[in-house]
Amino acid sequence: MRRHLWKIILALLLVTGVWGYFRYFWVFGTGAKSGELNYVVHKGYLFKTYEGKMIQTGVRTQGGSLQGLEFLFSVEDEAVAQQLMAHSGNQFNLHYKEYKGALPWRGNTKFVVDSIISMEEVHR
Repeated sequence: MRRHLWKIILALLLVTGVWGYFRYFWVFGTGAKSGELNYVVHKGYLFKTYEGKMIQTGVRTQGGSLQGLEFLFSVEDEAVAQQLMAHSGNQFNLHYKEYKGALPWRGNTKFVVDSIISMEEVHR
């Protein structure tokens, strides 16, 4: 009986580990998004993470009302976050990784910006 119990526990741990890897560590997708950087902030209670919002061109309809397209993202690399904060309000083309789930030390979103592809200053 004990031998079977250990096999069941080991199988459950293996399934949980594989599920956790694919949910939180496996990169589901990569891509690029462009738009006007609205803000990047460093915030959090226990884990301080960099969180940002970019406004993309275009609108979408939802429930009969028009809404702007927003890209909410997290930034792991402090150097990338500092560069984004220094140039808020400019047009950016950002490369990101998409995960199936967020981790508290990685950020509040499942989209993690890992590099800046290009930046164009907006003159107003």
